[in-house]
Amino acid sequence: MAKVVKLVPPLVDADVVQLEIGDKVLVSGVIYTARDVAHKRLLEMLAAGQKLPVDLKGQILYYVGPSPARPGKVIGAAGPTTSYRMDSYAPTLIKMGLKAMIGKGKRSPEVIAAMQKFKAVYLGATGGAGALISQCIKDAKVVAFPELGPEAVHRLVVEDLPTIVINDCQGRDLYEVGVKQYRRQASP
Repeated sequence: MAKVVKLVPPLVDADVVQLEIGDKVLVSGVIYTARDVAHKRLLEMLAAGQKLPVDLKGQILYYVGPSPARPGKVIGAAGPTTSYRMDSYAPTLIKMGLKAMIGKGKRSPEVIAAMQKFKAVYLGATGGAGALISQCIKDAKVVAFPELGPEAVHRLVVEDLPTIVINDCQGRDLYEVGVKQYRRQASP
């Protein structure tokens, strides 16, 4: 049975191993954003032996490229982007201690295996709800790669950002389970 869990990073193994697919997770505290170009740069920095601009150990990465803030607002629309574009980079970051990712869409078998091996989870956010999600963001500032504009790495302070566990540490996939359940219910 799905439960509601509040998470505040930095996270440890015990925070994520309790989560199961379908659990509703409200994220509060500091999280970071990164999309595919930022991921590529982070891995290039690692390959060059450079220190990353943020310590990802125990952290949550939100796959988002927020739109510019309107006057008086912290941030513009901040809806999730499709996660598979980060799949070639994610296993390395998970191995380094990244504990959760927020995005939309399926993940590759390699990412799911890394989450299982190194105790991390994938959280889904509702696509198309960027304006609503932005209301959960209380502060935002660019911390790396400002030349990337919206795709720069941002440090966000969030309060009760609503997500759902899509992939848990046991290797389960909510998308696969959901399709199987629907097929059983739809069968005559």
